[in-house]
This record gives sequence, structure tokens and C-alpha cells, in this order.
Amino acid sequence: MLYLLAEYFNFEGLFNLVRYQTARAGATLLTALVIGLLIGPRFIDMLRVRQGKGQPIREDGPQTHLAKVGTPTMGGLMILISLTLAMLLWMDLSNPFVWACMAVTGGFGLIGFLDDYDKVSKASHKGVSGKVRLLFEFGVAGIASWIIVSQINTFLYVPFINDFGIELGPLYFLFAAFVIVGAGNAVNLTDGLDGLATMPVIIAAGTFAVIAYLVGRVDYSEYLGIPHVAGAGELAIFCAAIMGAGLAFLWFNAPPAAVFMGDTGSLALGGALGAIAVATHHEVVLAIVGGLFVFEALSVIIQVFWFKRTGKRVFRMAPIHHHFEQLGWSESKVVIRFWIVAIVLALLGLATLKLR
Repeated sequence: MLYLLAEYFNFEGLFNLVRYQTARAGATLLTALVIGLLIGPRFIDMLRVRQGKGQPIREDGPQTHLAKVGTPTMGGLMILISLTLAMLLWMDLSNPFVWACMAVTGGFGLIGFLDDYDKVSKASHKGVSGKVRLLFEFGVAGIASWIIVSQINTFLYVPFINDFGIELGPLYFLFAAFVIVGAGNAVNLTDGLDGLATMPVIIAAGTFAVIAYLVGRVDYSEYLGIPHVAGAGELAIFCAAIMGAGLAFLWFNAPPAAVFMGDTGSLALGGALGAIAVATHHEVVLAIVGGLFVFEALSVIIQVFWFKRTGKRVFRMAPIHHHFEQLGWSESKVVIRFWIVAIVLALLGLATLKLR
């Protein structure tokens, strides 16, 4: 909104500052952070009153989690509200990448909200059928992929190699949708402990803020040998909004959590990261930066696959963070160590920009 207003006045005077993506990224982060902190207390009180018993806790999970009974869920709504208001205020709303990523964030957030609502209303941790969820997720991701691919080519670029890409043609639409849906569900599976998913999402968003800015600049992309995507730099501001909203939520989600993110937030944030990775042509790098999320998802896939065929478990419990809890690690130890892993993976992802 402010960008279009500044453009109307030809970026004169103070409006000239709005021209710069770095300045708007910083302003967006602070705006989302402040909004989240301001609405948080009353929003959590409202959720607590409306939900009563809060999010259902699995009885077959770690026994320490039973102390969390009564904690409200759907805190992802706080994240969506603060990041959406910040984006509408500071982003260039004429940019198609912005609307594609907002469509994924809002669409996946709605799917997650319906799932959370079903769990709370029925006092069950099952929620909406997995097949139904995936159907709608691929529908949303398909629309977003169509918008994004209409602005970029259909090459899959390989990190560590200069200007090398594999032409996927029409298959790229399916690949892009798979990346978005996969990212959404991987973050969703990671969201099992207080703060566990929130900080890695913030770290990944910060990493992709750098990537989006560099990809959107002709000079930097040429120097680094990475694909240039005109207009992708605006997504650095989108990433900043995720960081600000995520930090505000973490303030209330820090152990012991006053509110859970729920599928409302985890699906939305994961899908947003997937959409940003597709728009910046850094899908493979997302698998590195978000390696923690990939590891969490693989642990579930491996556990289910092996148990169905042998009746035995590979891990004591899946997702993998519960496995470490069952080994005797405290919740805070698991969370902090996983944060460290996320930071290391983010640095490895950034290294791909130069090691080519």
C-alpha cells in the first residue's frame, strides 16, 4: 500500500526510502513483530475461552506432554494476521509473486484452521482426513504454481554448478506444487514441541530473504552465477514479514507455551517457504536450508513404511524429535539442539550461492 502510494508521488522526499527493498524489509519485520506482540495477549485469552480444553494431547506420546493439557491452539492465526497486515502495508502489491505466495499462505492457513477446529471440537488429535487435506493443498499449490511459472522458466537449477538447469517443461508445474505441499507438511510434522518449528522457520525465512534479494538483482545474480528472476527481490520483504510475525509468536510460544501454533500456522508457513523457493528457483536449496524439516518428514515416512512391513519400529517414536525425548533428552534440549542444526543448515544453504 505504502509502496504504491510512494510510486504515485514519484518517490519524492521521505517516500524515496520506500523505493529500497532492504528498507521495506526492515520496516516489515518490525511492523509484523509489533502487531504480533500487541494482539498476542488478548488473542490468546480469546482462544483459551473459546476452546476450553485446548488442543488434544496424544496419550501415547511422551508423558511430559500431558502437563500441556488446556493450552489453546490455532495460534497460527496471530502469525497470519500480523504478517498479512505488514505485507499489505509495505509490499509492492502489483508483484504477481506476492499474490502467489499470499495465496499459498492464506490457503494453507485455512486448511490448517479447519483441521485444528475439527480436533478441538471433537476433542481428538486426528483432525481432517489426510487425503482430503492433500487434495485441497495440491489445489492451492497448483494455482500458485501456475501464477509463479507464468513469470519464470521451467528449469530446475542445480546448486554448486553455474547456470546449469534441467528443463522440466510441463512437469515443472507438478514439481512446483509438490515442493509447496511437501514444505507445508514437513513444517507441520516438525511442530511438536514448544518453539521447535518456529525458530527454524524464522531462520529459513531469513536465509531466503537474502536469496530472494540476490536473485532479484541482475548484478548480484550474474556475479554469483545464480538464476536471475525479475521481481523476486520483493519476496525478501515477504520473508521479513514471516520473521517478524514468527518472532512475535515465539514470545508467547517459548516454553512453557501459552499457545500452540497448530496446523493453522505450520502448514501456512511451510507452504510459504515452498512457494518462495519455487519463485526464486532455489527449490533444491530449500531442501538444504530446511533439512531439519526434511529429516522430520522422512522419519515419519520411514517409521510408517517399516512398521507396516515388519511390525517393528525404526525409531522409538516419530517424528524424530519424539524419538530423542524417549531417549531421555529434555524438551528444551531437543529444541535448542534442533535450532543449532537449523542454523548450520542455513549456512550451508547460503554457501551454495558462492560455491559454484
